[in-house]
Amino acid sequence: MVAHKSDPRRYCRQSPGPSAPSVTNTSMPATAAPARPAPRSEGTGPRSLPGEGGLRLQTSVRLRWFAVAGQLLAVALVHFGLKFQLPIGACLGAIALSTWINIFLRLTYPTTYRLPTRLATILLAYDVLQLAVLLYLTGGIDNPFVFLLVAPVTVSAASLPPVSTVMLGALAGTVCLVLMPFHHPLPWTDGASYDLPYLYRWGMAVSVFATMVFLALYAFRLAKESRQMSAALAATESILAREQQLHALDGLAAAAAHELGTPLATITVIAKELGRTVGPDSPMAEDFALLQSQAVRCREILQKLTRHPTDNDPFHGHLTVTQLLEEAAEPYLNLKSRVVLETHADGGTDAPASAERAEPLGERRPGVIYGLGNLIENAIDFAKAEVRVVGTWNAREVVISVGDDGPGFSPEVMDTLGDPFVTTRSTRSRAAKEAGASAGLGLGFFIAKTLLERSGARIALDNHDKPRSGAIVIITWPRAAFEAPTTGWRIKKKTDPAARAP
Repeated sequence: MVAHKSDPRRYCRQSPGPSAPSVTNTSMPATAAPARPAPRSEGTGPRSLPGEGGLRLQTSVRLRWFAVAGQLLAVALVHFGLKFQLPIGACLGAIALSTWINIFLRLTYPTTYRLPTRLATILLAYDVLQLAVLLYLTGGIDNPFVFLLVAPVTVSAASLPPVSTVMLGALAGTVCLVLMPFHHPLPWTDGASYDLPYLYRWGMAVSVFATMVFLALYAFRLAKESRQMSAALAATESILAREQQLHALDGLAAAAAHELGTPLATITVIAKELGRTVGPDSPMAEDFALLQSQAVRCREILQKLTRHPTDNDPFHGHLTVTQLLEEAAEPYLNLKSRVVLETHADGGTDAPASAERAEPLGERRPGVIYGLGNLIENAIDFAKAEVRVVGTWNAREVVISVGDDGPGFSPEVMDTLGDPFVTTRSTRSRAAKEAGASAGLGLGFFIAKTLLERSGARIALDNHDKPRSGAIVIITWPRAAFEAPTTGWRIKKKTDPAARAP
């Protein structure tokens, strides 16, 4: 049902059935929007993060080579350079074992091999124990290189599951405690001993534990965010790839039209010749005339296919703010909440007209339509009864706000919403959960934000001022970034109203 009233004009779209929701649009006259895909749900897809990544063999081997080189340099400097006495044979034997393990790994596995979690954990545990043997032979916890026990745990935190990191951390902590009372004397000058106070050794152990925990947590968080960002960007690229495939159909249509042009011309010529041969009084004359007319129609269709939309079809390549809102909201008009669309220049609908107050005409961008539609869908999910989408503009900027009357954004996610895998559905949509809706992965808002920001927009989040409730998302473009590049059609639009006629 469509109802028109005095300005601002309103119309209602209603699906069959007594409980169908309505949509009120306060805007300029509406134009038909092309059909869009079914509503998207950010809850689709896998329910867990991508794999933990694993440790590459090449990384493990290279790190161990660095450790071997450093250990050899330290032992040689202390024994041969400083002339300190230490069990050189046992130390070189422990270092040689790491060398043989590296050689075995390189001969057994290819360079690009990614170690299974269990094998990677075992190798890192060996690194802890090998370093523990060297520390035992060279002073235990009194040795300043005791802090190197943190390195295998940090590597595990960045590339292995948390269980492996906890196990390695426990092993390194146990080694540190054992090395406090049990160790060879610290290599020192002849006839002198170097024994630290027992309380100081406890301080060394605590500092090793604190460093281990801090670096492990930092490396784990950094690696997790990197994996999340990679997965989110992959999802965004997948969506953009689908959009690109749709654009590629234009090229396929043009190629098909080019290939069909020659046989269609042949059919047209033969149909004309046959029509002349049989004469106007023949019972087949009408059939030949119909064949000719259909061939002409096919030629016109092929000409439309070969025409570039942005060159000769301004209605396809450009759209106003009103049309943008209508097209983005079209798939969600008959959902549970009423959608209100409103567009006007700053100052309201009754302000005097001017060139700056003319409605901006922007370039049709699938990413902007997709992102805006995703925000509208999210607002509908959390709204109690109504979602209001308002578009305003002035000489400097174009602003679109999407607001709902739901619970609003919680303070703990306000600053992080928009990062991948950060979602508000667990806190904002208890009713949606009871209805069976998915919790979502937090990718929907990230993708929408990314696509809108690529168009030059700024995204701001806020809640309505009390006593109103609900969240509001504000998208702001500089007017020059929103508007389409100047075209001949746009000039005609200002000077010749007939140029807009379809």
